[in-house]
Amino acid sequence: MANAEDTRRWAFLRDAWRLAKPYWSSEDKRWAWGLLAAVIGLNLGSVFINVRLNIWRNAFYNTLQDLDEHGFWEQLAVFTGLAAAFIVIVVYQTYLQQMLQIRWRRWLTRRYLGEWLGDKAYYRLQLEGNPADNPDQRIADDLNRFTDASLSLTLGLLNAVVTLFSFLSILWVLSGPLTIPLGSLGSFELPGYMLWFALVYAIGGTWLTFKIGRPLVGLNFRQQRFEADFRFALVRLRENTEAVALYSGEERELAEFRTLFVNVVDNFWKIMRRIKALGWWTSFYNQFAVIFPYIVAAPRFFAKEMQLGGLMQTADAFGTVQGSLSFIIGAYTDIATWQAVVQRLAGFDARVRAVAAEALAPQPIVIAREGSGLAVTGLDLDLPQGAPLLHQVGLTVEPGQSVLITGPTGSGKSTLLRAMSGIWPYGKGAVRLALGKLLFLPQKPYMPLGSLRDAVAYPGASDAFPDSKIQAAMASVGLDAFAGRLDETDNWAQRLSLGEQQRLSFARVLLSEPDLVFLDEATSALDEPSEARFYQMLRAALWHPTIVSVGHRGTLAAFHDRGVDIAAFRAGPPSKTAST
Repeated sequence: MANAEDTRRWAFLRDAWRLAKPYWSSEDKRWAWGLLAAVIGLNLGSVFINVRLNIWRNAFYNTLQDLDEHGFWEQLAVFTGLAAAFIVIVVYQTYLQQMLQIRWRRWLTRRYLGEWLGDKAYYRLQLEGNPADNPDQRIADDLNRFTDASLSLTLGLLNAVVTLFSFLSILWVLSGPLTIPLGSLGSFELPGYMLWFALVYAIGGTWLTFKIGRPLVGLNFRQQRFEADFRFALVRLRENTEAVALYSGEERELAEFRTLFVNVVDNFWKIMRRIKALGWWTSFYNQFAVIFPYIVAAPRFFAKEMQLGGLMQTADAFGTVQGSLSFIIGAYTDIATWQAVVQRLAGFDARVRAVAAEALAPQPIVIAREGSGLAVTGLDLDLPQGAPLLHQVGLTVEPGQSVLITGPTGSGKSTLLRAMSGIWPYGKGAVRLALGKLLFLPQKPYMPLGSLRDAVAYPGASDAFPDSKIQAAMASVGLDAFAGRLDETDNWAQRLSLGEQQRLSFARVLLSEPDLVFLDEATSALDEPSEARFYQMLRAALWHPTIVSVGHRGTLAAFHDRGVDIAAFRAGPPSKTAST
């Protein structure tokens, strides 16, 4: 059991180093190392000031004991100088540490956004129902916590170590020997006895802190997941307000929110109870540490072996050494939170890397971009869990031709379109796509954040087309009423009806003039006259796009050169023909 715990602890530290290492060898490494060196230098400067303040305490309290008024004011002047230097050091240390943190977070965010969006990893992760839950939280929140905690804890540990070694010799000299009577055996003299007391006190306190606080790591990990699940559900309602309102689904949504929030509250109660138990111990430990050095040093003071200044300097040195040795006790809650963040980021990083590796490996479904038109050869499609869906699909679409794919709901029509467009990874076979632009029109078009111009130009840049061309495209699809609102920023996914969104997606086709267009029930929310006009518009387009459609309406057949019944390719013995 102990070996397993040690293995997990070392694995956690390896994960933390693997997450942190790339930044320190990146293109930003000069800034990173420069700022770190400056922060460490200021950290060492603060330790030096603390050493000087420890020496000052001896002189200052001796002036009080000796009723030395001149020396008293002189020591206050010394303190003023030391305090001013300490303030400057602390302010700039915080400022430069925050500068390093935001640069590190910026680099990590850019990296993980790139990896998440690269090779369509975000899509594959969603398909697989993978354990990397709530990637938005990991990028937005966990990266912030990781950089903040990594710097704070690392620099805090460095400060503790440097402070410890700076005060060890002071405490050793100040505490002197302790004579321990051994009865008939005589006595034993323990040199630097207060140093040994500090070591025993801190080591015992740290061990007990670990025993009490260990469950916080798992509890913090779960709390972050529960919080993210609850927040995701709230955002999902905001994005689907109309559908919920039409269903009058408020009670159902409220029940779901309450269930998710119960997880948040129940786990938080567990965290509270564990922190309370830890708080009882750490509060007692820290409060007793205030008087402990005076108790230990009192015999020498009352024996007149040291002055008041020596007593105060010794107590301060003892407290500093004990505080440095007790770094883990004071920071244990932060360490537990950091460990949970590292575990979440490591899991996300591993899944994104695995998906990237899968994308770079030879693909079972070979996508070739060459020639014109479209050809599908020996294509088998599976569901993400491995169940076969379609078998030996064969299909050729000549340049400028229009083909309609039909079949029962759930038979695999949309999946076939996804495979032909190159985003479905499950199966094997070959797909040849025409060179040039490719555009996919789903049943529910995607509306990006931003202005209406951004929405119409998507996925291109908002300045890719002149206003006159955008307005002409919108007029062609019946959205001329919105032509004067191109620079208006709104939640267009909610502002526009589904029919208007489908019209807008046809405006995108007119703007980008793709060579190959996939339509997945892209006119389902339009009336039949509008549907007919848009298909006729595509068929008559001067650039003669190749069109592959999925739909259920019988009226669609008139706008296509031929149809393909997907039922002929359902998993099982292949059919001899699929064309109608």
